[in-house]
Amino acid sequence: MPREIDWTDTEEIGIQLQEKFPAVEPYTVRFTDLHRYVTELPGFIGDPAKSNEGVLEAIQAAWNEEYEDAK
Repeated sequence: MPREIDWTDTEEIGIQLQEKFPAVEPYTVRFTDLHRYVTELPGFIGDPAKSNEGVLEAIQAAWNEEYEDAK
């Protein structure tokens, strides 16, 4: 069973997004799509209503760091 993750687990979310979408440039993803990507991750237990722009920006930055490292 996957590890449970919540909105505050930005680093883990960034890693999982990079693994799931390796060819996607994170800063091209709209927040509405990013929100959906996160809530559909295995083990995600966060309340979908508890995200906000700041949380999504932090996740996008963590994902971008993984993306850049993978180049």
